[in-house]
Amino acid sequence: MKVPIYQLDAFTSAAFGGNPAAVCPLERWLDDETLQAIAAENNVAETAFYVPENGTYRLRWFTPVAEVPLCGHATLATGHLILNRLEPERERVRFETLSGPVEVARDRQRLTMDFPALPLQRELDPDLVAGPIGVRPEALWEADRGMAVLADPVQVQKLRPDIGRIAELPFKSLIVTAGGFDGDCDFVSRFFAPKLGIAEDPVTGSAHCVLTPYWSRVLGKKSLFARQLSPRGGELWVEDRGARVQLSGDCVLVIEGSFALP
Repeated sequence: MKVPIYQLDAFTSAAFGGNPAAVCPLERWLDDETLQAIAAENNVAETAFYVPENGTYRLRWFTPVAEVPLCGHATLATGHLILNRLEPERERVRFETLSGPVEVARDRQRLTMDFPALPLQRELDPDLVAGPIGVRPEALWEADRGMAVLADPVQVQKLRPDIGRIAELPFKSLIVTAGGFDGDCDFVSRFFAPKLGIAEDPVTGSAHCVLTPYWSRVLGKKSLFARQLSPRGGELWVEDRGARVQLSGDCVLVIEGSFALP
């Protein structure tokens, strides 16, 4: 049995930047063990699988070790594949997911996604993450993950965290963020998820469901431009829409082939 597979670099306009995502269109669902094995074999941050369902698509995302409820870059990659390669006559595509319905639509040269906002739940003691990330943040928040706010974007850029100690934190993942570089961007971030098999995620759409409402409130503006400062780097145009967040970016198709299953 052969399964189509595409690999795209998301949140970048140039190949070998952004966040690589594998996308596998399926006619019907394979068992979860096989889906997880494919994701482990791909060994990228997320592999997306989708199946036609009632005129739309059911979309699921797997890291190398687990299924996740929300993933931005693999959704952008899946939308790009459908809208620019497989069904170019379409203007938008809707997915049913574990986090509810999400859409990817054309927005001039980019694609735009509509995601649920993830509000901050409580403030924690910054000392909790000072050792693991090597610097004491100005603030530490919990949403559905941890978010450490640093004083300066250079601190985020030069961060050398202890990934083993991050894995011991009481969060499934950790965002580290700061305001942006003057004249360049509104805010920056990095994202670490060793519990999900991802030491550092290159560009994380779902993290911006937390970051967008936070920085929108801090900076007093709804539309913002963000950079994720991983070694590969990535660019996101985001907008705070209350209960929803709009995420926009580019994608580049880099690999096309098939996955041979026993």
